Amino acid sequence: MTTGGDIEPAVTEALATLVVTAAGLYLGCGLAFAGPFVLRGVHQLDAVARDGTWGFRAAIAPGVALLWPLLAIRWARGSVHPPRELNAHRRLAARSGR
Repeated sequence: MTTGGDIEPAVTEALATLVVTAAGLYLGCGLAFAGPFVLRGVHQLDAVARDGTWGFRAAIAPGVALLWPLLAIRWARGSVHPPRELNAHRRLAARSGR
């Protein structure tokens, strides 16, 4: 039982500042990436998005800002199709010849 002494915080101020700064930098990079990607890049990755309205582009912008590293890699590679999912079901089907 404590008698009212100083309680040490679980998270230091320096750590909290570091986390908030890192999150701000990540989001800032995402917002900077989202503009060009929504205007030019999305139609290069998805042919259906080529005819997307401004409402569609506005709707995907928050997701683009959060997932920007993955989308930047796909855009840089020029990937047109989504990556193939590899899981236990696909491995089993490949072994059985289906």
